[in-house]
Amino acid sequence: MTIAYFDCFSGASGDMLLGSLLDAGLPLADLEADLARLEIGGYRLEARRVTRQGLTGTQLRVLTEADHYPAVNLAAVEKIIGESGLPPRVQERSLRVFRRIARAEAAVHGVGIEAVHFHEIGAVDSLVDVVGFVCALERLGIEAVYSSALTVGSGTVETMHGRLPVPAPATLALLAEVGAPTVPGPAQTEVLTPTGAALLTEFAAFTRPAMRLRAIGYGFGRKEFAWPNALRLWLGDPLEASPEGETSDTVVELHCNLDDASGEALGYAMERLLAAGALDVWFTPIQMKKNRPAVQVSVLARPADAERLTDLLLRETPTLGVRRQVLARRKAARRMRQVETPWGTVRVKVKLIEGKEAALSPEYEDCARLAAAHGLPLREVMDAARRQPPPVHNSTK
Repeated sequence: MTIAYFDCFSGASGDMLLGSLLDAGLPLADLEADLARLEIGGYRLEARRVTRQGLTGTQLRVLTEADHYPAVNLAAVEKIIGESGLPPRVQERSLRVFRRIARAEAAVHGVGIEAVHFHEIGAVDSLVDVVGFVCALERLGIEAVYSSALTVGSGTVETMHGRLPVPAPATLALLAEVGAPTVPGPAQTEVLTPTGAALLTEFAAFTRPAMRLRAIGYGFGRKEFAWPNALRLWLGDPLEASPEGETSDTVVELHCNLDDASGEALGYAMERLLAAGALDVWFTPIQMKKNRPAVQVSVLARPADAERLTDLLLRETPTLGVRRQVLARRKAARRMRQVETPWGTVRVKVKLIEGKEAALSPEYEDCARLAAAHGLPLREVMDAARRQPPPVHNSTK
């Protein structure tokens, strides 16, 4: 499993993110071949080696023939990407980013998503940045993305709406939607762009994972500062175990809201999801528009299973869309042992903290079987299993 950590010490933009992936080993020819399937034309990619303040990396530029905005709104983006020859997974993930941007713009301007005009985001270079980033994740086999806290600039920036404060309102809305951590920076200009913010808030968990490094990439921006205007990519494998036996991994949490599903349908969907490999499934009562009572379905999945379980949710429930979030997870060490109760043997899961037993969890199936066989309350059997002391291991010198 390959994971990526983006160290955004000087902010982030779409071309900086993509440049770091090229610098870490993505062949430019592969990226060009993937993007050619968009069939938007009128541009070419230039990836050149640059050195700034002693650091060397890749600066990606999307060179266009003229200012061209083929995607003026979300419907236009959906048409371009939907009619492309890109794989369905790349299409779906790319569209999620643009829908996230549309939600942020709609919130800022107080309009519906369908009324949002993309302005700069609809330009060719933004389409290249977003779709190229998704294609790069697929090409490099990156299953989980992480990010540092995001450095944001200050001052003002010129936009189609006039001069606006930095971070730009849409950028700030994107960060607020997921509670992304931010840190101030010395730059009196925009260093975190809406495209960079949208990509990271869509795909990244904001924490630094334990990992074994395989490659490092630097993606440089175009502005010149007294420090390297770059973004640093750490590429490698997750480091699973800690010295105390704890483990760290990455999971994907899937969500959808349902106000038109019966209890039988929900129960069946849960059974199917668990049988298909979901780590956990749970329902939360919520209120939806017009104060209708509804249910939020949540699914915890391994990254490799997320797409398959998303398809299952779409098939087995009435939902029209599934949200997803990549999460870093820390797990306590654990081991299984057997204990003897007055009525028979029960398996017990032992939670370990710093190598010491912290809690016991008797296996439900074992306790239920003994309770039924002896006509006892389930609680009595489970309490008896918890009271059993750990085994004593004698040693001789």
